[in-house]
Amino acid sequence: MNGVLLILAIVAVVALIVVGMQRGGGKVKQTQLEDARAEAQRWYERLGGQVMNLHADEPAARQALADAGERYNAAGGQLQQANSVRQFELARESALEGLAYVRAARLAMGLDPGPDLPPLAAARGSGQLTQEREVSVQGHAYKAGPQPGPETPYYYPGGRVQGRPVPAGWYSTPVWKTALGAGAGVLGGMLIFDALFSPAFGDVGGYADGYQDGFDAGNDVDTNGLGDFGGDAGGGGGDWGGGDFGGGDFGGGDFGGGDF
Repeated sequence: MNGVLLILAIVAVVALIVVGMQRGGGKVKQTQLEDARAEAQRWYERLGGQVMNLHADEPAARQALADAGERYNAAGGQLQQANSVRQFELARESALEGLAYVRAARLAMGLDPGPDLPPLAAARGSGQLTQEREVSVQGHAYKAGPQPGPETPYYYPGGRVQGRPVPAGWYSTPVWKTALGAGAGVLGGMLIFDALFSPAFGDVGGYADGYQDGFDAGNDVDTNGLGDFGGDAGGGGGDWGGGDFGGGDFGGGDFGGGDF
């Protein structure tokens, strides 16, 4: 009898420990969820204040504010549907991207851009333009540079398009939207990026070797003087986003710094 009571007592203690651990784990998860929600909401509200209060007549600033407004709407929709930490993190990222457009608009308007923002996860390793570039692809001229202007009114905060890093800067046309399309649009957008950021079109220091190593050796595409394009270009995977192309010389020192 005493043995049975002892076993029952042990079982009861173990059950209490398990229940306590489950409740503790549930509280931790709930706290993490609430923190993620509050963080996303904070940046969303900050973006909303900027979008509502800023107005611009200058084309580059007006376009950047329009893009910021799109991110504001996207972040709002994500917040309404979010029910996990990851989903709230995505809403936060959308809000931060919108604020990156706001900073660009403020700079284009000659205003103080305000305090620095946390780095965008999507822009990690993409670098930023530090000098103007102009190329011709398939009979069309494309420009990009670190500053807004009449010929470069489209801002991009940096990120990956079809698996390839594209630096932050001002562009003559939103080529990243073209590259996100399908079929010929993808190839056309990739050819533009190839021309704008190829070592053959400007001094890029030690970036050249890493850039060339990032191409796939097979299935070359004739790009009329742009060099080997590589079979993996349209798919955005393989050698485009990895190795020395996605990191090292491309996303870091020589690309994001003074040489580019």
